[in-house]
Amino acid sequence: MATLEDLGVSAFINIVSAFAFLLLFAVMRIQPINDRVYFPKWYISGGRTTPRRGSGGHGVGRFVNLNIWTYLTFLNWIPGALRMNQAEIIQHAGLDSAVYLRIYILGLKIFLPMTILALAFLIPVNVSGGTLFNLRKEIVSSDIDKLSISNVSPGSQRFWVHLLMEYLFTAWTWYVLYKEYDNVAFMRLHFLVSQHRRVDQFTLGRAMSLCKKKKSTSQIIVEIEIILSFKNSCEGSDGTVGVVGKVVVRNVPHVSGHSISESVEQFFKRNHPDHYLGHQAVYNANKFAKLVRQKERLQNWLDYNMLKFERHPGKRPTMKKGFLGLCGERVDSIDYYREKISELDKKIASEHQRVLKDPKAIMPVAFVTFDSRWGAAVCAQTQQSRNPTRWLTDWAPEPRDVYWRNLAIPFVSLSIRRLLISILLFALVFFYMIPIAFVQSLANLEGLEKVAPFLRRVIEMIPRTIGVSIPMKATFFMTYIMVDGWAGIASEILRLKPLVIYHLKNMFLVKTEKDREKAMDPGSIGLPETLPTLQLYFLLGLVYAVVTPLLLPFILVFFAFAFLVYRHQITNVYNQEYESAGAFWPHVHGRIIASLLISQLLLLGLLSTKKAANSTPLLIILPVLTIWFHKYCKSRFEPAFRKYPLEEAMEKDMMEQASEPNLNLKAYLADAYLHPIFHSTEDVEMGELRIDKGQSYMSSPTRSEISSSSPQYVYHYEIEP
Repeated sequence: MATLEDLGVSAFINIVSAFAFLLLFAVMRIQPINDRVYFPKWYISGGRTTPRRGSGGHGVGRFVNLNIWTYLTFLNWIPGALRMNQAEIIQHAGLDSAVYLRIYILGLKIFLPMTILALAFLIPVNVSGGTLFNLRKEIVSSDIDKLSISNVSPGSQRFWVHLLMEYLFTAWTWYVLYKEYDNVAFMRLHFLVSQHRRVDQFTLGRAMSLCKKKKSTSQIIVEIEIILSFKNSCEGSDGTVGVVGKVVVRNVPHVSGHSISESVEQFFKRNHPDHYLGHQAVYNANKFAKLVRQKERLQNWLDYNMLKFERHPGKRPTMKKGFLGLCGERVDSIDYYREKISELDKKIASEHQRVLKDPKAIMPVAFVTFDSRWGAAVCAQTQQSRNPTRWLTDWAPEPRDVYWRNLAIPFVSLSIRRLLISILLFALVFFYMIPIAFVQSLANLEGLEKVAPFLRRVIEMIPRTIGVSIPMKATFFMTYIMVDGWAGIASEILRLKPLVIYHLKNMFLVKTEKDREKAMDPGSIGLPETLPTLQLYFLLGLVYAVVTPLLLPFILVFFAFAFLVYRHQITNVYNQEYESAGAFWPHVHGRIIASLLISQLLLLGLLSTKKAANSTPLLIILPVLTIWFHKYCKSRFEPAFRKYPLEEAMEKDMMEQASEPNLNLKAYLADAYLHPIFHSTEDVEMGELRIDKGQSYMSSPTRSEISSSSPQYVYHYEIEP
C-alpha cells in the first residue's frame, strides 16, 4: 500500500521529469535548426519563411542559437501561449481548436470549487472517522487512506456530509455544463454566420472523409463511439463547418438511357427549381491519382538531379537502373527521369480519357450547388424521395475534408462494411463476456460459498471491507495522473519523435524545398485520440471527488498544465486537418454526463456497503435528475450542432447580396469540388470535369461578374474563460 512518502517520491520524480522535458524544450525550440519542428504553424500560414538565426547569422549561428540571453528566459513560452485571446485563436487556428481548449477550462471550472469544498469539509470528516485504526490487521492501509471515505465507520452519521457534497458537486457540474453548452452553441452559430464565403457553403455532397490516422488495437473499442459521433471528421456529416450551402447527394438511382449527371440535373431542376445552380459529378480517379503521385516522386528526383548538376556543371549525375540503385546499368540520371516522366505522362493522359469516357468511372454521388445557403439548408435537412434509401442528401464537407479515395466506395458496399463491423464488434463483446460471466458467478458471495466452503470466513468479511478497500485504489490513479498528465503532457511539448523524424528526413530524404516542407510534420490535435484521455480524467475527478478528495488537486494540476501546453501547440505547431465548428461538443457533454452518472452509482453502492441506510436512498434521485438534465440540454442545444437554422441562412444570404450584388456565384463554384489530382495536373482538360454549366442557373440573373474576394463579416467573440 502506497504511503504518503511513496506518493511524495512519485510526485518528486514526475515533477523533475516534467521540468527536465520543459527545460530541454526551452533549449531546443530556440535553435534555428529546429525552427520548423517547433513552429511549423507559422511556416504554413506564411508568418515565417526562414528560421530565426542565432547571434551572427552565419556559420554556426545558422544552426545554433548563440544569444545567451534567450537561454535565461526559457519560460517565456508561457506568456507567449497566453498572448492570444479567444477571438485571435479562432482566427489563427479555427473554432475547433478554441473549443478544444475550452474542455480544459471546463475541467478547471468544475473541479476548482470541488477541490476547495472537499479539502475544507470532507477531509476533516474523513480523518475524524477512525475506522482504519480498528481494521489494521484485516486491511493494510496508509496515512493517505485516512483522508478518504474508507476511514468513516459503517453506519456513521458523517455520511450525511458526503451525501450533501454529492448533491452540491452534481448541481455545480450541471450548472457549468449548461453554461458551457450554451457558450459553445453561441460560438458555433456566430462562427458559421461570420465566416467568409466558401465553396462548401453552397454545395450538397456525400461526406466520406474517413479518418486517415492509424490507430492501435487498444484504441479501437474506445474510439468506436467517438468515430460514430464524429461524423463530420469521419463521414463528414452532422455539422461540418462551411457546409451551409453546398450539399452532397448519394445513392443516386440509375435511370436507363440517362447518365448519373443527367439524372441529378433533372431531379434537382424538378424538385428545387428556384435554387438549384448546378452539380459536380464524382469520378473514380483512384488509379489516375496513383499515376500522378508516381509522377510527382519522379519529378522530385529530376529536380534534385538538376540542382545537383547546376552546382557541379562539369559532371552530370548518374545512377544504376537496378534494385534500389545498387545494381544494373549505369545511366545519366537526368535523362533517365525525363524518359520515365515522359512515359508516365502518356499513361496519365490515357487514364484521364478513360475516366472521362467510361460511364462506370462516374459514381452515384454528386456535389450539388445552390444559389443560396437557404436553398441548400432546405435540401440537406429534408427527405428527397419516397424511397428513403435513394437521393440521400447531407451537408457537404469542406473540400479539404473530403477523402476522395473513399468516395469510390459504393453505397451497398459501405452498408455491408458497416454491418460486418457491427457483427465483429458484437462478437468481440459477446465472447469476451462469457469468461467474465463465469468469473462473476464465482464472485457471487453465495455461489462462492457453495463452491468453496472453506472461504466462508473471508466471505463474511467482504461486505465489511469492500467499502474500505475501493477508495484506497485512488493512490494508483494519483500516480497515473502524475505520469500521464504531468510528465506525459510535458513530453508532448518536447515533440521528440517529430524532431528525430524531421532531422532524419532532412539528412537522407530532403532534396528540395518542397521535400523540406513535406518533412515538416505539424500534426494536429487528434480529437479521436485525445478525447478519450480527457474523459478518463473527468471520470476520475467526478468519481473520487467525494470518495477520496485528495485526488482532486492532481486533477487540477493536469487541466491547468495541459491547457498551457496545448494552447502553445495550437498557436505554434498544430495544423488542423479540418474544421467542424465545434461539432464534437455534444459528444464531450454526453461523456461527462456519463461520468457523472457512474460516480453517483458507485457512491450509491459504496454507501450501501457502509450501512448508511438513512442517507443512501436519497442518492437514487440524482441519476434520475442527471438523465433529465442531459435530455433537456440535448433538446435545447444539440440542434445547433446537427442542423443549420434557416433564419441564419437567410440572414447570411441577405448580407452577402447587399455587399456583392453582382457576384457570379456559378463561376466562383465552377471547379470547387474537382478532384485535387485534376487540379494538380496541368495538361488536363479542366473544362470537361467542372461543374455542370447547362441551363440550370435559374435565379439571381443579375450576378454577372465574378468577385475575386469574399465579403468579410467580422464577429468579435466576447466569451472568454
